[in-house]
Amino acid sequence: MKTKTLLLGAAASMALAACVPGGYTGANNPDQGPNANRNAGAITGALIGGALGATSGGDERLTKAAAGAVVGGLIGGGIGSALDRQAQELRRDLTTNGVSVVRQGDQLIVTMPQDVLFATDSASLRPDLQRDLYTLAGSLNRYPDTTVEVVGNTDNTGSADYNLNLSRKRAQSVASVLQAGGVAPGRIIVSGRGESDPVASNLTAEGRQANRRVEFIIRSIR
Repeated sequence: MKTKTLLLGAAASMALAACVPGGYTGANNPDQGPNANRNAGAITGALIGGALGATSGGDERLTKAAAGAVVGGLIGGGIGSALDRQAQELRRDLTTNGVSVVRQGDQLIVTMPQDVLFATDSASLRPDLQRDLYTLAGSLNRYPDTTVEVVGNTDNTGSADYNLNLSRKRAQSVASVLQAGGVAPGRIIVSGRGESDPVASNLTAEGRQANRRVEFIIRSIR
């Protein structure tokens, strides 16, 4: 019994240690450091692994729970570390003004303003501004255990139906470039939200400009 208690304590200590904040402040998210995703993944993995171990029957249930927590924590921490590395690389390599990379839980969100990719009221990509898309494709190829959701967004100028259709066409145009860059079609999800998901007020020119964007939501599949 003492051995089982010690094992459970070790697993709990590992999860708690992952919660200790570091001394770094992320450039795009001041509340999360470079190890934030690794730590969150370790905690989640430990909890899942412990729960699976605890469902086993017999006197070894607690021992299996502790072992499951340790293994789950290691796996979850590895996923988080990969997301952190990918975020850092994308911030380094995507140099166009207005492009941002933000960690949000267990996913990365890359945002490219419409003006970086499209002319006004058009779904045809500007040929001189596709470098960042191929850079992103290269990153996705280096991290194959991920999917990417390409989401088109517009401001509220014009009818809602028109904007929704335009946002979908733009997302599809961008997805086509990612595929041309070697990303497997099965890893890409395409959607358009039109004017339904603003990040700023549509009452100002600056706000409407911010709302016209394409987002790339990168998620781990392991």
